[in-house]
Amino acid sequence: MATTSKYDQRGVSASKADVHAAIRHLDKGLYPDAFCKVLPDVAAGNPAYCNVLHADTAGTKAALAYLYWRETGDLSVWAGIVQDAIVMNLDDMACVGCTDHVVLSNTIGRNRHHIPSEVLQALIEGASSFAEAMRSWGIRLHLAGGETADVGDLVRTVDVGFTAFARMLRSEVIVNHIQPGDIVVGLASFGQAAYENQYNSGIGSNGLTAARHDALAKEYATRYPESYDPAMPPELAYSGRHRLTEEVEVEGHRLTVGQLLLSPTRTYTPVLRTFLEHCRDQVHGLIHCTGGGQTKVLKFLRNAHVIKDNLFDPPAVFRLIQASGQTPWAEMYRVFNMGHRMEVYTSEAGAGELLRIAADFGIAAQMIGRVEAHAGARVTVHSPFGVFEYAE
Repeated sequence: MATTSKYDQRGVSASKADVHAAIRHLDKGLYPDAFCKVLPDVAAGNPAYCNVLHADTAGTKAALAYLYWRETGDLSVWAGIVQDAIVMNLDDMACVGCTDHVVLSNTIGRNRHHIPSEVLQALIEGASSFAEAMRSWGIRLHLAGGETADVGDLVRTVDVGFTAFARMLRSEVIVNHIQPGDIVVGLASFGQAAYENQYNSGIGSNGLTAARHDALAKEYATRYPESYDPAMPPELAYSGRHRLTEEVEVEGHRLTVGQLLLSPTRTYTPVLRTFLEHCRDQVHGLIHCTGGGQTKVLKFLRNAHVIKDNLFDPPAVFRLIQASGQTPWAEMYRVFNMGHRMEVYTSEAGAGELLRIAADFGIAAQMIGRVEAHAGARVTVHSPFGVFEYAE
């Protein structure tokens, strides 16, 4: 008899199969194999241009921030949540070659009984600070305001999201044409990039429902029942053993478990902007390893087999989550980025240039694999814990 995974029981899915089924008949835009939807230039009517529109949120990472803020009083954690929400849009758009002049509009839905005005102020100021920081690296983000709504009947704590818009030349759009012979370069999600002011665990903004409940102790379910879905089976709510303020050592850094889980999502846009200026014609695919983790590329494969046999060692944050929740490693690679959150499919010459550029930005990068011909779509992950096969 088939079993239901604990992720399904918690009401989350790495593959979002039901969502994809619901939208399967919708128009896929000008370039169906582009990473995000590209429309004709409805904004200005110029046939040489197109419009890129995207929307995303920080997801349930905001619930984790809520716990950390309530436990520590540290309002700075909310700036990280804003960065998470912006980067989830920004890096998806970078995967179609859009790396500048992005207009952002925010939507914040809060339960005012739990989220006071000082949290809203920290969120809004966080957006301005991140936009200013990106401008210094040549990425111009334009904040267009947005909506802050008191929706306690719908939201238990707070939901933070952005909608992003940009115009770009159609000739500059990156469309995924991943092909046999391509080299796959992975850009690390961990470490400290030149444009980051602290160590990044690499967690990103995906799989945080699993991370929060697998890693953190049961006491949080009792103290903060508003932080999780009451329909979740009680045994799965905060079923781990760690406390948010517990300290761990990671690559010479002393961090709390909360800081490890709440590292802001790294943007790769400065790296990709520089790389595309030099090697746009050598890019056959850009994949943001978000929902679906190391299997994300399956959505864009046509008769190709991606073999990832030189991955980064899984960062400490993922080992902590796995050990606490005893999650099968095959599922870990499907849910989390496991060490790199951006993949570039390119030529040998393009790979060499990308490694050089990434190093200039202080980001570890390496050739993580290759593409071979295959009847269908397949990804093989070689890990320290076994070889895992995934197919569409």
